[in-house]
Amino acid sequence: MSLAQPILNRAEIVLRLHAIFPEGTPNRGYCVRELAASTVFTALYVGAIEGHDRFFGPKFVYSMSHEQAELTDEASRMAYAKAVMKGGFEATGRRWYRDNTREPIRDETLREGLVPVGAVVEKTDIATTSSKPRYALTAAFASLFDPALTDEPLATAIADWQGKTLNKGALARIALVRQGAGVATDQIIVTFPNGETRRMKHGPSSEITKAVIEVFAPRFLQQPAVLFLSESGNKVVARDEGLAKSIGLMIKADKNLPDSILVDLGPEHPLLVFVEVVATDGPINERRKEALEALVVEAEFPLQHVAYVTAYLDRGGGPFKKTVDTLAWGSYAWFMTEPEGLFTISNTTKRISNN
Repeated sequence: MSLAQPILNRAEIVLRLHAIFPEGTPNRGYCVRELAASTVFTALYVGAIEGHDRFFGPKFVYSMSHEQAELTDEASRMAYAKAVMKGGFEATGRRWYRDNTREPIRDETLREGLVPVGAVVEKTDIATTSSKPRYALTAAFASLFDPALTDEPLATAIADWQGKTLNKGALARIALVRQGAGVATDQIIVTFPNGETRRMKHGPSSEITKAVIEVFAPRFLQQPAVLFLSESGNKVVARDEGLAKSIGLMIKADKNLPDSILVDLGPEHPLLVFVEVVATDGPINERRKEALEALVVEAEFPLQHVAYVTAYLDRGGGPFKKTVDTLAWGSYAWFMTEPEGLFTISNTTKRISNN
């Protein structure tokens, strides 16, 4: 790559990063924020692109200044690339960041953001304690920031890069987030463990609820059944009074009833699972858990056979980040885009060990 080639500014790079890494991309926040755009800009500025034997490090990014970034001629870019690693170097003008931005650039933007998704390569023959530059943009990723690439050709190039570079799991997660965030006027059909179906209004909450019934329940419960199911507006979609009575539980119409109540009939003593779906707000916090426990005590159902789950679309989404610090101790979080795992909110006093 010639350093005489034009280069996009940071604002334009931010826009492209949002298109390249859609909602659902692992650690998307690290890949699309301004600090990521600064990192991509600096790598392009010094020509640190795979196959050109040029590399950059965090110092290249936090040493950049507003005035230096405006000097895009080849001589200025080459001079910066050569001088930046020298002791006492200071770019002309107002620097973008302070020295203490080194860690967020290295640990978040690079190691947890751009490297895992295949946008940046790292030299492996340099000691981890070395300050030598070790990173470069992959050639395919760098090509997405060609100023001459716009409109439909740009969209096609981005889609091609995503299909070739992002792993199948990442692509599936992105597709699920897009599906959950979609808006439609029709209804969705939820299939219960016993084969019965119910219709619910289409929307993010209903999409997550459908996943709870069809994916979460059979994955984590031995013999799952649905006792109660509602949707936005407190409309009751399903209510199985007979099954509830058979396990000694009296379900009363109550404002504290959760979005759904599942039961696992597999264990010797049935397990009751209260599930709240969070598309925007409303997790099982301490107050909510206490209210549900009161319902269980009133029904004379043993508290030791009750579980509490808050279901979200995605671990990287705003609703989880907004409510995670309010989740009740002893409860769980489950994510539609990562269905194989459970996030446990544990207040155990057991010591951590490697056993």
